[in-house]
Amino acid sequence: MGHIDLSREARTAVEAELSARLSRLPAGRAGLVRAGRGVPALFARAAKAAGRRLVVTFPAPESGAGPAPETLPPVDRLPAGDLLALADEVRLLAYDPADRDACVCADEHLVKGCRHLLAVWDGSPSNGRDATAHLVAYALAWGIPVDVVWPDHARRESTAPTG
Repeated sequence: MGHIDLSREARTAVEAELSARLSRLPAGRAGLVRAGRGVPALFARAAKAAGRRLVVTFPAPESGAGPAPETLPPVDRLPAGDLLALADEVRLLAYDPADRDACVCADEHLVKGCRHLLAVWDGSPSNGRDATAHLVAYALAWGIPVDVVWPDHARRESTAPTG
């Protein structure tokens, strides 16, 4: 998990660093991401480069109406397709992908199931758009080890909250 607004140079450096760190983790551990744009695609490519299985979670209707995935917001659809092409396993998770708070709750659910968290984070506080700081604190509160990935000279394109 991490910031969605990385510069092009940062994306390249982050993907390389994620691959290196994933290679050093104990064998047999899979990578887990929630479908969406930004860091999930970088993480997915890095996981595959490191020889890891990749598990991608996809939103499902919160009503439990059936096994069909929820429609993602337009900006997440193409990246999610890329994730599905790389996935070894897809899991459905009940949340509304158009609701930021529901996405944060879904991420909290994923974090609780992890043994280790790699966070692409510049150390900035959470804001109305980006919950990375919150999720790092959440993982630490649950006793989950966190490695922060922020290569030298990495930059974000914009840090201003939206909406």
